[in-house]
Amino acid sequence: MKTTRTLFLLLAGALSAAASETNLVRHTCCAQQDKAAAARLSDKSLYQLDSTWTNDTGAAVTLASLRGRPQIVAMFFARCTYACPLLVFQMKQIEASLPESVRDHVGFTLVSFDTERDTPEVLRTYREAHALDGKRWTLLCGSPDAVQDLGALLNVKFKKDAQGQFQHSNVITLLNAAGEIVCHQVGLNSDHDQVVRGVSDLARK
Repeated sequence: MKTTRTLFLLLAGALSAAASETNLVRHTCCAQQDKAAAARLSDKSLYQLDSTWTNDTGAAVTLASLRGRPQIVAMFFARCTYACPLLVFQMKQIEASLPESVRDHVGFTLVSFDTERDTPEVLRTYREAHALDGKRWTLLCGSPDAVQDLGALLNVKFKKDAQGQFQHSNVITLLNAAGEIVCHQVGLNSDHDQVVRGVSDLARK
């Protein structure tokens, strides 16, 4: 059985090769089912990571549980007062830009890199404060290793400072239904048309 670290190394290699080719950098029983599903995923799928996460309801989930519809993903921390609220606002703009027939078939996932303070309760409060729809939006927290691995695969860099804040890159990533990276939106002032077009293209397939 592959460990999470082995899967991470394999995924990192596959995603690095894919980014080089397509210039993407810019632009119990349930557990057994998840592993069986992961075994059928391509070597470029982030859903092969077998780390366990916790959502804002306190339930343990794997990334593979997001499989089946496109996902728009960003990493953040709840105590951020500037960049992260703007990042979430951009994701909500993307959500609002999608036709209603498409919107309900897309997921929006926020993953915290503040592993010490962003508990499920904190994430639940964040969801309520930002009016994030319970059907479309998923909020996750995880272990330091899981967060580091996912951040590397999503091209998100972050570092905690002495005040407990984080310096971090601002990246929104579109994944297809199988968890493969379609494109990145980098920066807080970026046009999100590419992500909207990407979602629309996926919806037509």
